[in-house]
Amino acid sequence: MKRSSKIAIGVVASLGLGLAVAGVFAQPDGMGPGMMGGMGPGMMRGMDHGAAAGGHGPMAGPVGMFTRQDAGSSADMGLVHDLLMNHTKIKRTVTNLPDGIRTVTESDDPQVAQTIKAHVASMSQRLKDGREFNIFSTTLPVLFENRDKIKSVVEVTEKGSVVTRTSTEAKVVAALQGHAAEVTELAQEGPVAMMRGMMTRMARGSAR
Repeated sequence: MKRSSKIAIGVVASLGLGLAVAGVFAQPDGMGPGMMGGMGPGMMRGMDHGAAAGGHGPMAGPVGMFTRQDAGSSADMGLVHDLLMNHTKIKRTVTNLPDGIRTVTESDDPQVAQTIKAHVASMSQRLKDGREFNIFSTTLPVLFENRDKIKSVVEVTEKGSVVTRTSTEAKVVAALQGHAAEVTELAQEGPVAMMRGMMTRMARGSAR
């Protein structure tokens, strides 16, 4: 395929993804106007059968292109969606340790606090089981590949969760700290950070 054709395909694909993500987050319940209208409670929670994109299985379509899918993927994406849409209610601090990280993620909103707890519990179990859930992160693959080298301590608080993860491997420590920074961006910027990450990952994929 000629280089010009590859570039054109990449541009079209990236534009399509951008429009899809923008539609998901156009309104708090994911019911934005245009191409996302009428899709139920948001593409991230309502694409269980891939109807909008002609795909199959949980989250087929733009989101499904990026994450490995299993029986819990749709529910986990629903939690992510809720946290992104309520990111202004989230308080998060990260402490980089010599051998890892300590994060405190909480909310004064009881419902958001409960969602934080559920998300942390689910992701911790996924890490333990080796069931990767990833939309755009470049650090998560490293963490899942080296999960046996990570020590995790999760403390549930009234308003959220405190997570400490450490490792004796330098590359794993770097990945832990890098992922903590990625999550902080999501907590600070919400859908904007999600869209940026997805576009970046897709651009990398189309350049291969």
